[in-house]
Amino acid sequence: MGNRAVISFDDNDNATGVYLHWNGGPESVLAFLAAAKVLGVRNGSDRPYFFARFCQLVGNFFGGTTSIGIGPVKSLDRNNFDNGWYILNDDLTIRARKFSKDSRTRVDDLAPDDVMKYEKIKDQCIEVNRELFKE
Repeated sequence: MGNRAVISFDDNDNATGVYLHWNGGPESVLAFLAAAKVLGVRNGSDRPYFFARFCQLVGNFFGGTTSIGIGPVKSLDRNNFDNGWYILNDDLTIRARKFSKDSRTRVDDLAPDDVMKYEKIKDQCIEVNRELFKE
């Protein structure tokens, strides 16, 4: 069991992607992306740095040594019966979703309870990472 998702910028099999085993719902993915912006993570125009720091940010949020991976999307569980595959724009907004019945891609799309979850996850992610991401 999980709440899986894959995140990438490109929608081809060889694109680099991040695999989340937990917290793959839109309230979490949107929160992680918002936290990345607040903490100054480089955006998609500098993808190697984005992926490295985004994985660090999410890994710090989870703690431990599992729950996140990185690789070509063809090797990740993108058609996972949970949240599928998020494709991002360079500005860290969600452009599209594949392999999911859930089409929510913006905070404005979330139900009020999910907005509360989004805010809590975003705040926790920023708090866990703030000291580590200081310039």
